[in-house]
Amino acid sequence: MSKAVTKPYGNPAPFAEPAWYNALASPYYNDSHRRLRNYVRSYLEKNVFPYVEEWEEEGSVPKDASRDYARAGLAFQEMPAEYSGGIGLPGGIPFDEWDIFHFVVLHYELAKICCGGVAAGLGAGSAIGVPPIVRYGTEEQKRRWLPGVFSGDTVFCLGATEPTGGSDLANLRTTAKKTLDGKAYIVNGHKKWITGGLSATHMTTAVRTGGPGAAGVSVLIIPMDLPGITRRKIKNSAFNAGESTWVTLENVQVPAENLLGQENQGFPCLMLNFNRERLLIAVTMNAQARVCLEDAWAYAMDRHTFGQPLFSHQIIRHKLATLARYIESHWAWIEQITYHIKVTGDVGAELASRIALAKVHGGRLLELANREAQQIFGGAGYQRGGVGSRVEQISRDLRVNIVGGGSEEIITDLAVRQEMAQAKKRGSKL
Repeated sequence: MSKAVTKPYGNPAPFAEPAWYNALASPYYNDSHRRLRNYVRSYLEKNVFPYVEEWEEEGSVPKDASRDYARAGLAFQEMPAEYSGGIGLPGGIPFDEWDIFHFVVLHYELAKICCGGVAAGLGAGSAIGVPPIVRYGTEEQKRRWLPGVFSGDTVFCLGATEPTGGSDLANLRTTAKKTLDGKAYIVNGHKKWITGGLSATHMTTAVRTGGPGAAGVSVLIIPMDLPGITRRKIKNSAFNAGESTWVTLENVQVPAENLLGQENQGFPCLMLNFNRERLLIAVTMNAQARVCLEDAWAYAMDRHTFGQPLFSHQIIRHKLATLARYIESHWAWIEQITYHIKVTGDVGAELASRIALAKVHGGRLLELANREAQQIFGGAGYQRGGVGSRVEQISRDLRVNIVGGGSEEIITDLAVRQEMAQAKKRGSKL
């Protein structure tokens, strides 16, 4: 069990950090989680925060920066040490001690970059493109692809979303037809809004190898330098450095040994990855909602109108208290889900509904927090740069997290259907 906090970490202002950082004891975290937290924040303060606005404006993260980020152990962590190429985990955490709470702490701190494009450009593609290889790859595939993730020489992206749909993977249209000699697949189709797609060396790709529906879906690892692949950047409202990419595949010949798992059995692999991605997004949205509260609280204390600080008005204090209630309760839910994963190792069907709803709730929370922060900041919360810059950047980025990983409408319905199925397994008569 975590000891009671004796030395506050980070910003000691009200609700500016999770309670275990500077106020309350917790059963979930130990010294290794604190060491990771300290390492990540120190790394970001030195190597990332000073350049966020510059990189987002330029539309990409420099290759040297993303390579250094990978070699610092920040691109991916959840794999056995033998596949790391001799590069250790951030904060010196032993591979066999890394747990799901380290994952949560890491992505909470990374969310403090407060620019989705830069965070994605540093390594988000690998964060969602690599897990299927770790879980379903052969020994040869793991040794071929995983060490490069740590050195920064191999960069993954996840090719799931298509122009005709995102969450509805069972109806994807990109096809992969086996050659007569069985040595390759010929891939044709389009992938859209692929995070990190311009810089990726490999794409973990959802393809149709069989008939309609989920039973015809497979996963191929496609090297992005193969003939027949073209990439172009999609211009979005924000997320500029995240390299949101349209990928076209025209008669791309992919070696058959690049099939991940069994043919026509890729759907469970992809859905398992969605649960992990949605948990990551829920953590990110909670962290950024807390940033909105942190910055708005500080501004309300400093800003004076009609001779009084904004904080002296009850309506402003009520806004701040409401955000604190929602942020703290959402974080407790995330910790509950995370604890179940740690104890059982399960990120599958039993948790799918709760993870989906935690993501939905995180989106609603972030929308409210950002709105209320901008109301408190006034014009300063709409200005790029300056005292409200983090709040302004979040206002342009937040739709990516709310829609990405499954829109609210899709995954709310998914949550209800999944929970009904699980309830019947538990003996419910509904």
